Amino acid sequence: MAKKTAREVIRLKSTESKECYWTTKNKKNSQERLELKKYDKKLRKHVIFKESK
Repeated sequence: MAKKTAREVIRLKSTESKECYWTTKNKKNSQERLELKKYDKKLRKHVIFKESK
């Protein structure tokens, strides 16, 4: 059986293309949506990725 944790799998979508990253986030410590600057492989540059459903 799986343990119940505060961590949840989330998807980060690029603001400029259809690229996405999958990661985990602790819902207890950070309830607001994540916004990170990461490398977009399709555009070959760093862009902002936002948390999506």
